[in-house]
Amino acid sequence: MPTVTIDGQPITVPEGATILEAAREIGIEIPTLCYREDLPAQTSCMVCVVRIEGQKRFVPSCAMRARDGMVIEAQSVEVQQTRRTALELLLSDHIGDCLGPCQLACAAGLNIPRMIRQIVAGDLPGAMATVRERIPLPATLGRICPAPCENACRRGAHDEAVSVRLLKRWVGDAYLASETPRMPEAAPASGRRVAIVGAGPAGLSAAYYLCIAGHQVAIFEERNASGGGLRDADNLAWHVLDAEIDTILQMGVDLRAESRVGRDLPLDELREAFDAVLLAVGELDEKAAAELGVPFAGRGIEVDRMTHQSPIEGVFACGSAQAPSRLAIRAVAMGRESAQAIDQYVGGQDITPEERPFNVTLGRLETEEAARMAVDANERPRLIPSGGEFVGFNDEEAVREALRCMHCDCHGLRDCRLRALSEKLGASPRIYRAERRRFQRDNTHPAIVFEPGKCVTCGLCVEIARRDQEELGLVFIDRGFNVRTSVPFGATLAEGLQRAAEDCARACPTGAIVLREDQEERQPHDGA
Repeated sequence: MPTVTIDGQPITVPEGATILEAAREIGIEIPTLCYREDLPAQTSCMVCVVRIEGQKRFVPSCAMRARDGMVIEAQSVEVQQTRRTALELLLSDHIGDCLGPCQLACAAGLNIPRMIRQIVAGDLPGAMATVRERIPLPATLGRICPAPCENACRRGAHDEAVSVRLLKRWVGDAYLASETPRMPEAAPASGRRVAIVGAGPAGLSAAYYLCIAGHQVAIFEERNASGGGLRDADNLAWHVLDAEIDTILQMGVDLRAESRVGRDLPLDELREAFDAVLLAVGELDEKAAAELGVPFAGRGIEVDRMTHQSPIEGVFACGSAQAPSRLAIRAVAMGRESAQAIDQYVGGQDITPEERPFNVTLGRLETEEAARMAVDANERPRLIPSGGEFVGFNDEEAVREALRCMHCDCHGLRDCRLRALSEKLGASPRIYRAERRRFQRDNTHPAIVFEPGKCVTCGLCVEIARRDQEELGLVFIDRGFNVRTSVPFGATLAEGLQRAAEDCARACPTGAIVLREDQEERQPHDGA
């Protein structure tokens, strides 16, 4: 039996074993994209390459047999760079959106496509959970947010954008109207105490997420009521704001109104009594910052922009106190970010800001591409609430408007190995530029949906169809950079994949072939 050395570790393997198999035996991870154990090696993606001592070329470990005496580099800088380049070449011709443009445009990062799918499915608790992952005041913001997400909505290239703001408002209103609204599940009590100065959108948002993290929260508000600048917003009934604030206070928040920190209560006293202090006092000037006892820098309190930490130990700032803004959605987002930072701080951890998610974008759609993407969506124009904008959607109208969503986000996102590996290895989708292919979506099959632009011609679906003895199956069409995966002889996808469709979807590493939503619901899976 051959003995090889991989990254300095010797391993003896059975005759015929591959380098990939040998590496896995000793716990060395080699990434793969086009490999599946029950199928022949495809060697198409070159993500699993290694270097063998004495050879100039990198070789695919999934197909290279281990030979006695081999000395192999599996994790060297050069090997990692080669894998990264392989991924970047694949990404250059990968056509699709990882995340919906609406989600990327939302300052709070709300997973809007998932919320919309939950509305269509009648899953109000799920929709509310999705919204409150990012926005604890949806009924309020659903009335006053300028909706930058709608400006980014791809439906606008076809006719008019989906009414995301009103849908978010409907979810928030339905939650408030529920007889037994479900409170979010909180972590066990941490024993840590956090003081928040200011009960505006940033402070309330931070309080919500700190409570979920298991911390005790007290809010110090100089006015006699919470809400901050939201009290001055047009088109916002105070009873809606009060009801949403109450859902946060019910989580155990101690609201101390008419308490002005700085003038009536020194900041140092708060620092002594609490494990951390968050300043969410709204826009302020240098004089007000001096009264608080914190350094001022240009337009707000001096803080690290990523961690929200001030130079004073245990003191954080967010919202307009950090950077003036008229957008409540931005204040809510900063409140959540600062809550995460404080949670890490009081837990004795290094503060690690949330990274922007990896994303490949389709770019601007041509008119015919938008029409192609809208095939499965409700063709009705943007819905105007029967009771007017002030009243908002009723239940039936909310579902009808949600059905207009084209779901341009990737339905295979949670299982996409191309994205996961690109994120892990630091591959960029913008390194290599090429004229992009036109968007196509084949939804003629009863079990799967195929988007050719996302296909990286890994060959797994071709091999699965061959193994399952499909009469037509799938084949590679054309050569070189123009090679594509397709059903031969111009036949339909349903004719090509009569038995192997669902297995092809499960094997696809890029979301090019995915189960239809009704099929997917019957499949066990993890993730959001």
